[in-house]
Amino acid sequence: MILPGSAVRVININDIYYGYQGLVQRISADQVAVLFEGGNWDKLVSFKLSELEAVDATAGRGKK
Repeated sequence: MILPGSAVRVININDIYYGYQGLVQRISADQVAVLFEGGNWDKLVSFKLSELEAVDATAGRGKK
């Protein structure tokens, strides 16, 4: 389930953001605004809900 605050990955292979991961900022009808952060830049991009998949933001982190 994709909700605001969820980590998502772009799965549309025809999109320039394919494979990028970001955080959902807002959802409106079938449009989802995703925030990408990378070093010295931030970008907010809209996608169709069908172009995204939820990812586990904690995957790959070791237990401490």
